[in-house]
Amino acid sequence: MFFHVILTTQCNLQCRYCFGEAEDDFDADFSGLDVDYSLPKKASYTWRQLSQFCRKDAECVLTFYGGEPLLCTNEIRQIMDAVKPKHFMIQTNGLLLDKLEPEYVNRFHTILVSVDGDEALTDYYRGKGTYRKVIDNLNLIMRNGFQGELIARMTVMEQTDIHKQVTWLLDKNEFRFNSVHWQLNAGFWQNDYKRRDFKQWSQNSYAPGLSRLAHFWVNQMENKGTVLKLYPFLGIAHSLLHKEPSLLRCGSGWINYAIQTDGIIIPCPTMWGMKNYYLAHISNADPQKLKQTPISNEPCTSCDILNVCGGRCLYANITKRWNNNEYATICNTVKALVNTIEAQLPKIKQLIANGKIRLSDFEFVNYNGCEIIP
Repeated sequence: MFFHVILTTQCNLQCRYCFGEAEDDFDADFSGLDVDYSLPKKASYTWRQLSQFCRKDAECVLTFYGGEPLLCTNEIRQIMDAVKPKHFMIQTNGLLLDKLEPEYVNRFHTILVSVDGDEALTDYYRGKGTYRKVIDNLNLIMRNGFQGELIARMTVMEQTDIHKQVTWLLDKNEFRFNSVHWQLNAGFWQNDYKRRDFKQWSQNSYAPGLSRLAHFWVNQMENKGTVLKLYPFLGIAHSLLHKEPSLLRCGSGWINYAIQTDGIIIPCPTMWGMKNYYLAHISNADPQKLKQTPISNEPCTSCDILNVCGGRCLYANITKRWNNNEYATICNTVKALVNTIEAQLPKIKQLIANGKIRLSDFEFVNYNGCEIIP
């Protein structure tokens, strides 16, 4: 089982798509949901409790999460000294990676770092100087011996040219990423659709950009024999090649859960404080017997690509922050993504048959913080 350990609800950035939209959406409520806004700002349970909980599952994987988890470097050291999961991972904005010693950083199986593309775009979304500090820290941890997987985790909005920014991250000489994931900032806030131009951007920029990016991805397979870890492409292609249906692809609510700062387990880290979906406390829970929270609402349950998409987002499916017509624009981005990979599948299969690439090249660590479906 996989668990996001929410170490703190605090963050050292005020990004446009998180802090900025939260301010604009402050008065929006969660109709029908009982939300606790008074959770501790930092983890308040004992590491002994976390250790005992994790020992009940030999495949336990812990991902440090926030807020910004590296605001809690002391807690990270203490947990990594006291708890023995199969793997440690972390999802961070990267600004404080230099504050954690190499002996701890180098124990991470995976680091997901928030970089939205080039310097101008990252700083536009996250604040001036953010990109430079993050890249300096990434170069530092690599010099200090980090050998795990480093994933650029992009947040994508209307200012993003998806083809331009992903290929930039892959090709930049200063720091070249081998793994990239992106997540659409869509459907998480109640009033932002009216403030934005998501529909036009998704149709005129994002969908065509996905097609160009998929051609680039397959050309790399043909010309270099390399299957780049572009997670939204990789996960869908893997399922189509193996003809395997998928549940919710991030794993939330069935194999990937989150531990709040008070020690209560919830289906997804985005669902913190949603008391209707509290499952148990780590002090008395069996990680392998947690209740599942399936996708159960329309438009997902009757969708003809549910077995490929998996439902995209449990939080969005439950909270319905966008109305049905608005949310349909998100569904169209998913369909565009799936159609894009399906169009490339015959060529991918031919490349496998010709020995240019292998089926095993599409394997990856599931539930590592990449939702697959943006």
